[in-house]
Amino acid sequence: MERLVGTVSRGVRAPIIRQGDDLAAIVVDSVLAAAESEGFALRDKDVVAVTEAVVARAQGNYAGIDQIAKDVQEKFGDDTVGIIFPILSRNRFAICLKGIARGLKKVVLMLSYPSDEVGNHLIDEEDMDEKGVNPWMDVLTEDKYRELFGYKKHVFTGIDYVEYYKQLIQEAGAQVEIIFANQPKAILAYTKSVLTCDIHTRFRTKNTLLKNGAEKVYTLDEILTKSVDGSGYNDRFGLLGSNKATEESVKLFPIHCQEMVDSIQKGLIEKTGKQIEVMIYGDGAFKDPVGKIWELADPVVSPAYTKGLEGTPNEVKLKYLADNDFADLSGDELKDAISAYIRDKDEKAASLVGTMVTQGTTPRRLTDLIGSLCDLTSGSGDKGTPIILVQGYFDNYTK
Repeated sequence: MERLVGTVSRGVRAPIIRQGDDLAAIVVDSVLAAAESEGFALRDKDVVAVTEAVVARAQGNYAGIDQIAKDVQEKFGDDTVGIIFPILSRNRFAICLKGIARGLKKVVLMLSYPSDEVGNHLIDEEDMDEKGVNPWMDVLTEDKYRELFGYKKHVFTGIDYVEYYKQLIQEAGAQVEIIFANQPKAILAYTKSVLTCDIHTRFRTKNTLLKNGAEKVYTLDEILTKSVDGSGYNDRFGLLGSNKATEESVKLFPIHCQEMVDSIQKGLIEKTGKQIEVMIYGDGAFKDPVGKIWELADPVVSPAYTKGLEGTPNEVKLKYLADNDFADLSGDELKDAISAYIRDKDEKAASLVGTMVTQGTTPRRLTDLIGSLCDLTSGSGDKGTPIILVQGYFDNYTK
């Protein structure tokens, strides 16, 4: 019988993961138990994805704010430090900010506006336009910002992040001055020592600062790249990708991820005989149309994945074929013609990049696409499914 179902994404429940747990074995056993419980079979090219949160938790990859403070203090000493372009997040950045500020004497906090890098808005664009503010040119002091825009609370969290971050810095024992600007070099009028906290634009920001006279510049991925007083660390991403664990600590992005996915894949092959691909995923890459938040606050969607997940889709657009190449066909004739076209494409295995028949397909990496699907499936709350099984993702119309 012809298969009538394409891609299926399932959340797989697992035990609550604790430090020291054999996560690879837990993932394999959980997937096999789910298959038996729900009565589905595992197949070649299935994808098992594990959220980065449980990987880091099993590794015990945590750091306290005093350990963050010590690393920052060693890098900046007694300098007045510009902390620029942080995202507005209680979960993602607030605890990091407490630790950073605790290691400094004075902070000049420079916030981008009207929103941060991932779309959390301080103010509405319309309000900014009405006040005649040019976000690419104008540098606003805290007083000027309040005069123009008053006290604005985030649409979802109900937090005034300007006041919230100011209080965090002061409570950590540092003096604070707040400005609003979108040009990195604006901070250099206040200090030549800078910690740039943007995520996806951090390399360009650092280069811009150094070219314009900055003397000491670090990015968040250069903080906690090694253990400080027994802390966790991330040699690749530092504080990037971290989340609040407690009021005094953060969970860092996981390390040694390639070893983890390879171990899980090996266990699945041994127990099923199927070539199942494995990845670790964090934030998906998509934008909320209401809150305008771009979800990707992690440095990457997937820090590690098995070889079968490399590359981008090589797909054709069915509606393009139906409306153009085979516009004179219908019914079974149309189905057969399109199926033959797809089979020929697969057999030739040639790249279709730039051809008209691919227009409208999604030109993104497989790991970014599948990771986004997994993030949406697992959610960010209490679903209890840190493992996602994706089946049929690599199928097409002919399968």
